[in-house]
Amino acid sequence: MLLPAASGAQPPASNGETTTQAVPAATAVQSAVEDDEDDAVLDPAEPDVVIVNLPTTLRFPKYGSNFRMTHRFAGNLRQGSFAENLGNLFGLDQGAIIGLEFRMSVMRNLQAAIFRTNFDKTIQLYAKYDAVRQGDSMPVSLSALVSIEGTDNFRTKYAPAVGGVISWKSGTRLAAYAIPMWVGHTNASLDPIHHDHDHGGGEAEAPVPAHERLGTFFVGLGARARLTPTVYVVGELTPRVSGYAPDEVEYGFGIEKRVGGHAFAVTFTNTFATTFAQLARGGTANTLYLGFNLGRKFF
Repeated sequence: MLLPAASGAQPPASNGETTTQAVPAATAVQSAVEDDEDDAVLDPAEPDVVIVNLPTTLRFPKYGSNFRMTHRFAGNLRQGSFAENLGNLFGLDQGAIIGLEFRMSVMRNLQAAIFRTNFDKTIQLYAKYDAVRQGDSMPVSLSALVSIEGTDNFRTKYAPAVGGVISWKSGTRLAAYAIPMWVGHTNASLDPIHHDHDHGGGEAEAPVPAHERLGTFFVGLGARARLTPTVYVVGELTPRVSGYAPDEVEYGFGIEKRVGGHAFAVTFTNTFATTFAQLARGGTANTLYLGFNLGRKFF
């Protein structure tokens, strides 16, 4: 008499051997789901997609998104007396450079973003791939970046960029960053085609050094330190290593407050810059501008 197979038993194979369940594929799928869920959990050391202007390695779960608004008020706090700056509400009465960004994780570890600022009506399109996550066997996280931006609503002065973000986090209290990046066409005063000879009897144009024609390579440096469960201090600077490097190094610092999925930072910078090409061109001497960043995650 044939007895019914016990629950969970494997049926015999046609050759008389017992088959095994194909568990590795299922395990891999489950692991991917769990990792994606981990990306949705708040990382207390890295609550936002930027430090002040420079990018972080913050991951999103698949289809997670973020909206960001930036303001850089036009009043120079290094000019005038304290009473004069107070009378202008520390620059709030003097207009602002405003930026809006939306980004989304279009697939696991890959974010796409569009950012628009009224500084030269610049639109920036970029993607970030979060290649490596810090863990027991890896001391840092790594993300790759590629970008293109254009002024006059993406009609002129296109500036490509490629680079990466390296982050190191110490527990839930500190995150440090290095952002090596090359940005092309940073000398926006150059015509697309430059001639180094006399134009019709006038004075000959001075040759433009090759390093200015090739763009700018910088290594941004930044950090975020958590003072209380929801309050942080942030700071960054963007020294140029080679290429076109006018005026001063861009820098920024501020204090940040996290409330649920919101991140709000009061910032102080020596520039209105918020895109990669603008940051590569540096800050302005003897300036300090009040501003803020506001971010909202949707996951």
